[in-house]
Formats: sequence, C-alpha cells, structure tokens
Amino acid sequence: MIELRDVSIYRGAWSLQHINWQVPRGEYTVLMGATGAGKSTLLEALCGLTPVYSGQVLIHDVDVTSASPAARRIGYVPQDLALFPTMTVRQHLEFGPRIRRWKPERIRSRVAELASVLELTPLLPRNVLTLSGGEAQRVAIGRALAFHPEVMLLDEPLSALDEELRGRLRELLVSVQASTGVTFLHVTHSRAEAESLSRRIVRLENHQLVEN
Repeated sequence: MIELRDVSIYRGAWSLQHINWQVPRGEYTVLMGATGAGKSTLLEALCGLTPVYSGQVLIHDVDVTSASPAARRIGYVPQDLALFPTMTVRQHLEFGPRIRRWKPERIRSRVAELASVLELTPLLPRNVLTLSGGEAQRVAIGRALAFHPEVMLLDEPLSALDEELRGRLRELLVSVQASTGVTFLHVTHSRAEAESLSRRIVRLENHQLVEN
C-alpha cells in the first residue's frame, strides 16, 4: 500500500497541499491528469527523488518520508526510461540486485526469470541503444522489477509506442502485476489506456487527487 498522510509538496509555482490518499496494497491503480498537473512530481516524491515539504509517505505501513530512494523498495520507470547507454540488457536486469549485494546465483536466476516473462531472453547480450521502443520499455520494466520491489511506479510507460505495441504491453503489465501481487501506480493521459488497465482510476486536478 502507498499512503500519503497530510502531505504537502512544492515545486516552483506548483503544489499539492495536505493530501491524504491511499493506493491499496496489491492493486493496479491508474493516475490521470492534464499535462503540467504534477503527476510526475508526485511519483518522484513517492520514490524519494523530490522531497515532501510536510507530512508522511508510507509504503506498506512503513514511514519512508526521510528514507533514501534505494531504501524504499520502489521500482520506478520514468517517462524517458533512463536506460544506461553503455550497458547491455542483461546488465540492466542485474543492476538492482547487484547494488543490493545479492549472491551471483540468485541474480542469474532472477535475470532468467524476468527475461522469460518479458520476452527478453534473445536480447540479453544486446546494448540497449540497439533496441526498438517496445524492447527498451520492457527492459526498463524488468530493471524496475528485478529486486522484487513492493511498489511499482510507471510514468507514462506506453506513450511513445504505436497502438499495437501499446496493446501488447498493456496486457503484459496487467499480467505481471497479477502474477507478482506488486502494488502498481501507473500514470497515463489516455482514458482508453486507463480503463484497459484498471477499474481504479484517480485524477490529479486543481492540485487535488480525485477518485473517479
């Protein structure tokens, strides 16, 4: 579960003030809102990249307001993917487990598991600069899932893809969430995309979170 308790966030002229909100544990929730509404800033605050001015952020009942991003057990897929241009697909999937000092055999097993689920096995030796848009999206999702996060934050992960690829990746995301039980919070502009992913849709409008 993601919980905001009386949270206020400021960035320039934009703000959210005194927000109380919960994303239920193990559910797929979609966050919508106009461009500039602050959806990305909210995700960054949840994962520790933007500080909260006041209030508490809790992940599965643990207060992480002052915790580092790495300590929050959150997988994050930013809008630009932020893949490392000098690394292979395999190295991206290994990245989170390695910095958490997993044993080599456990890393190999996890990479093999993710590569199978995300259809990345033939791509493991490839540099990410050689990948298509859909392949790169799957790598970013795999990297975020690799260390078994408790929460996944996805910032418009399908926006740059064509319609066929969006459909395939929507199905993949729903399947991965259902099989892992990880709490997903997915940002999109598309009403059709939102409704295909979840019945739980929240809008960020007029500096407030509104349940649909």
